[in-house]
Amino acid sequence: MDAVGRNNVTVTGPPDGPVVMLAHGFGCDQNMWRLVVPVLAERFRVVMFDYVGSGRSDLSAWDEQRYASLDGYASDVLNICDELDLSEVAFVGHSVSSMIGVRAVAREPRRFAKLVMVTPSPCYIDDPGSGYVGGFSADDIDELLESLDSNYLGWSAAMAPVIMGNPDRPELGQELTNSFCATDPGMAAVFARTTFLSDSRAELASVRMPTLVLECAQDVIAPREVGAFVHAAIPGSRLVTLAATGHCPQLSAPDATAREIADFVGAAR
Repeated sequence: MDAVGRNNVTVTGPPDGPVVMLAHGFGCDQNMWRLVVPVLAERFRVVMFDYVGSGRSDLSAWDEQRYASLDGYASDVLNICDELDLSEVAFVGHSVSSMIGVRAVAREPRRFAKLVMVTPSPCYIDDPGSGYVGGFSADDIDELLESLDSNYLGWSAAMAPVIMGNPDRPELGQELTNSFCATDPGMAAVFARTTFLSDSRAELASVRMPTLVLECAQDVIAPREVGAFVHAAIPGSRLVTLAATGHCPQLSAPDATAREIADFVGAAR
């Protein structure tokens, strides 16, 4: 099957503009970018998609073995680039997609020009031996995954508002809850394990292109220690802290998020 159909690819903005590819995180789909797209599409050719198993992707293409690894999701990214013949791509990854982007760039570096990591985390589990702070203990992650396996809809309703933050704006938490609940529980469980048990710290030093790390001032999923780690691990990267709360600034602070992405991608290399 063609990647454009399989991954529900949509393209907007000037056809001859620099390419910006927006990649969603766990439990989400391309709709999560809708508030930043109008700003980006003024200057850039914006490519969005749904990973297989998410959104309006072709669920018949889902394969547990492929998507039990971040490399499987990176293959989705590269298949889309191949089919659309994209080059000089600015890859914008939210959350775990930041690390998927790192893998895609490592495999086909000539496809990409810049990397934007929105609330990234290379490892969610604390590593006391090295001093790394990921935000969760191993027991925390085991409990999270067990809860997800036993009652996915209940887990979604409880966790989505925590991930989103902004309790004074409950509509944001409800939107993320709805997105989680629209995902097939079995496929979501595989993506969750792939996300929360991954450790991409060693891969960060291999990134050799202009990189922007966008973090939020308050984020329980990727605390600021994580942003500092990613920034220090990627040579020459730029770290920007948004005056925003939660793990999804493209929804909670879309104007600031769009502006930082546009300014970084549009700047000369």
